Amino acid sequence: MEHKHVNGGFRSRFGFVLACVGSAVGMGNIWLFPYRLGQYGGAAFLIPYFIFVCIFGTVGLSAEFAIGRRAGTGTLGAYKYCLSKVGKGKIGSVIGWIPLLGSLGIAVGYSIIVGWVLRSIWGAASGSMMTQDSAEYFAQASGKFGSVGWHAAVIVLAAAILMFGATNAIEKVNKIMMPAFFLLFAIVAVRVAFLPGALEGYKFLFVPKWEALLNVDTWVMAMGQAFFSLSITGSGMIIYGTYLSKKEDILKSSVQTAVFDTIAAMLSALAIMPAVFAFGKDPQSGPPLLFITVPDIFRQMPFGRLFAVFFFISVLFAGITSLINMFEAVSESWQTKFKLGRKPAVMLCASIAFLVGLFLEEEPKVGSWMDFISIIIVPFGALLGAISIYYILGFKEIRKELEEGREKPLPGWFGPLAKYIYVPLAVVVFILGIVYGGIG
Repeated sequence: MEHKHVNGGFRSRFGFVLACVGSAVGMGNIWLFPYRLGQYGGAAFLIPYFIFVCIFGTVGLSAEFAIGRRAGTGTLGAYKYCLSKVGKGKIGSVIGWIPLLGSLGIAVGYSIIVGWVLRSIWGAASGSMMTQDSAEYFAQASGKFGSVGWHAAVIVLAAAILMFGATNAIEKVNKIMMPAFFLLFAIVAVRVAFLPGALEGYKFLFVPKWEALLNVDTWVMAMGQAFFSLSITGSGMIIYGTYLSKKEDILKSSVQTAVFDTIAAMLSALAIMPAVFAFGKDPQSGPPLLFITVPDIFRQMPFGRLFAVFFFISVLFAGITSLINMFEAVSESWQTKFKLGRKPAVMLCASIAFLVGLFLEEEPKVGSWMDFISIIIVPFGALLGAISIYYILGFKEIRKELEEGREKPLPGWFGPLAKYIYVPLAVVVFILGIVYGGIG
């Protein structure tokens, strides 16, 4: 029977996929993937990366979508549902708080970073960022209480979307923001292709260094990049699965989400790295690439101010759509757990994110916060999700949900891939993330 959630549901597979792509496409695609692609073998890096995207995109995303739709509720209820299979529903409700707090923790840091992006849009549009040293401009934005207004504006925007529309608003916003993201990044990518010296950037990205495939780090980083890029957290994609119609094919939607996320990562590389090399900049990763290197590049380009606005608006869209997913995962669980109204649940989530983030606005502090959440909490939550779905609830049970809306049964390889490849890899991601100090 079709489950009707109090928050509504997605009206189409297209809207659902775009919402999931919006959740998946984030800062990791923009400031980390281009660097890793070039640093770990160029085109050779794509081989392990595509392998892991295929694994995580088919059985990892599918599992989270399926348990959300099966349980008919978000994170806390989904884990309770899984562990009820073995008579431990109360323990499931407790375990569910771990991935849920991971989503809230990431939202705290993300809202700060997206606030910097919003400030950069204003700086590019007004010209203040284009006439000032980029490092100095970023230092002001990322200093103590340096972007309170921009930080608050981002949270208010995300909360307002969720308070006054729920699933309908999520679907509509992503139908606008995600196509705009791809279009704006494509425009920037085409523009930088004509810069003198851009060829070196393409060589950095795509000339294969086959010897890199013999380097364990290449495979580790490709695995981490694929895992975290797809937003497998044991929480965020569960909530979107909750709102998915029984008529939709989960496996097909998962594959489409993975494909579009990968296209976004490649497009980010094409928009950034050729320009980095054209102007002789350091192809580093992380916030310095986005907030120091990129503005320096646009400052030297003809019509650079216009393209800087395009660039940061597209980054804003990627950030806001991801933040919406994090807020929604937390808000829905609190609605269900504490019987809160929609608006109070969203306001509570947004308020906590802002108040905690207010004291983390300095770049070193938010960096340490995000490291802890992304290295410990989020991968552990994803691991709990993988084990709960495929081992505690069991593949036979979740298979029923995965085959809802499909014309054919699941392929025979799906179960073994999920239980004996994906779940062990989730364990490896968690352990290696700690060993390496972060791999995604």
